[in-house]
Amino acid sequence: MHSIYPLVVSLLANVIAQVLKPIVLYMRTQKFDVHQCIASGGFPSSHSSTVTALSIAIGLSEGFDSALFAITCVFSFIVVYDAANVRYYAGKNIQLTKQLISDLEEMKGLKFSDPIYQERLKSVLGHKYVEVIGGIVLGAILPLLLYPLFYS
Repeated sequence: MHSIYPLVVSLLANVIAQVLKPIVLYMRTQKFDVHQCIASGGFPSSHSSTVTALSIAIGLSEGFDSALFAITCVFSFIVVYDAANVRYYAGKNIQLTKQLISDLEEMKGLKFSDPIYQERLKSVLGHKYVEVIGGIVLGAILPLLLYPLFYS
């Protein structure tokens, strides 16, 4: 049972983060969107919660001085950085591109007929820092709460 603790905790952190997204959205906007359960972006970051839970679970089970903990920490930092920066700005670039196409069509009377311009792109791919921090907090708390169930 001890060996699956990191897996269970990290997957549970992911599921809880995804389930919280439509609830948080509803609390902020009074709009309920069940599709947020499978969406990327939003509060809290499921990427951040998953890798944080994994790292802490590995630290608790294998030791915070183990090579495995070091590996999961480096992996977690990369994922969190990607969620907060690379993916966030990729989403911003998509928004900008959509706006430029719209402005060109409107201002110059151009019609972009190539199917690539009609492709629906998701503009929110990544996370704001507060969403990432929310995921990190969730991912840090869950392994601490569940540790006694696996190691008592």
